[in-house]
Amino acid sequence: MTEKIVGEINISASSLSITQRIKNVPVFKEEIEKNLEKSTSELLDIILGGAINLDGSDIHIEPREEDVKIRLRLDGILQDIVSFEKKIYENAISRLKLLSGIKLNIDDRPQDGRFTITLGRADSKRGAPIEVRVSTLPTEFGESIVLRILNPKSLISIAELGFRPDLLEVFKKEIKKPNGMIIVTGPTGSGKTTTLYGFLKEIQNPEVKIITIEDPIEYHLASISQTQVNPSKGYDFANGLRAIVRQDPDVILVGEVRDLETASIALQAALTGHLVLSTLHTNDAAGTIARLQSLGEKPINIAPAINMIIAQRLVRKVCKSCFKVASPEPKILAQLKKDLKDIPPEIYISSLDQGLKIPKAVGCRDCNFTGYRGRTGIYEALLVDDEMENFILDAPSISALKEKAIKKGMLPMKQDGLLKVLQGMTTLEEIERVAGE
Repeated sequence: MTEKIVGEINISASSLSITQRIKNVPVFKEEIEKNLEKSTSELLDIILGGAINLDGSDIHIEPREEDVKIRLRLDGILQDIVSFEKKIYENAISRLKLLSGIKLNIDDRPQDGRFTITLGRADSKRGAPIEVRVSTLPTEFGESIVLRILNPKSLISIAELGFRPDLLEVFKKEIKKPNGMIIVTGPTGSGKTTTLYGFLKEIQNPEVKIITIEDPIEYHLASISQTQVNPSKGYDFANGLRAIVRQDPDVILVGEVRDLETASIALQAALTGHLVLSTLHTNDAAGTIARLQSLGEKPINIAPAINMIIAQRLVRKVCKSCFKVASPEPKILAQLKKDLKDIPPEIYISSLDQGLKIPKAVGCRDCNFTGYRGRTGIYEALLVDDEMENFILDAPSISALKEKAIKKGMLPMKQDGLLKVLQGMTTLEEIERVAGE
């Protein structure tokens, strides 16, 4: 492992030759077990490089009473990889703490850090660096470590995010507006940041000044000013956002609205000539208004500022190497007809008859025997026009707002997911897992 500075590592060419052979979980397990006797640096090279090669999003290193287990999150699902003795773990955690700027002598409270990975020889042309966020947590048998891999190759255009054609056209129109606020909602790991960065890539041009404030900066974008909050030094979302507004931006990305002060400044910026993009943690699009109110904002400030609210989840796509199609049982077909009966006529839908075929997950080495490979989004979008703005001013309940949005053409996430089943992209079981029965 060649180092330039603490916090940046380069995975050597010899380790890369090993990790490039890792195409599935069984091979990953074999390669780690074969190299357990190597130095800590070389072993970490293989673990990190293998996870990157498999497009893993998180590596979990979990100490147990007798040993330590490594798990990898692939397509949103954790998979067991390998177990090894604690001596190896102790060397690995010291190495990871050193790399990520975490205090070595503290093991009784959580810590956070980060480091950067580059691939290939240090003197050769390399691809974009890969950021790794590190989190440690004291547990009964030692510190649990989670490494979140932020691979720039996951940054894709909005055309690749899985939007329906009608939604894509709406989004392209909304992100070209000169002012207002677009909020993307969903739980952690639902792809909110990827969607916002997709919007930024669509907007980006030399005539537009874009500034982001994030915690932390997850991906680096050329020609965009990015700033990272540092609460320990008094630099949080609220006072950072105040400073950004004075920098004459056209577009502002706020990593997350967490408190009333940040919400108020963001909404005010949206009303004074800026396009503001941000995220919020809610279950659906309609819940966003109630969430902002729970922070302390008033409907009179919320309604005129928001242009659009997007709620999303990520679902796994069926593996193209092994999936099969089958006719749904009559009971399931009847339920599909019921769930999709109110689809707007402008949205194409396959014929729901006895000839319908839908995907079934099977499993093979290409997909680590899960039946799925890769992910796509399912979405719902609540547009705030004059009628909806007036409706929000009356502080409606979440259910009333959702009902109103559906009447105005919003397709709930589950229905969007069912359309992806009919398109052969995923399975009914996956939609039920993510969006409920």
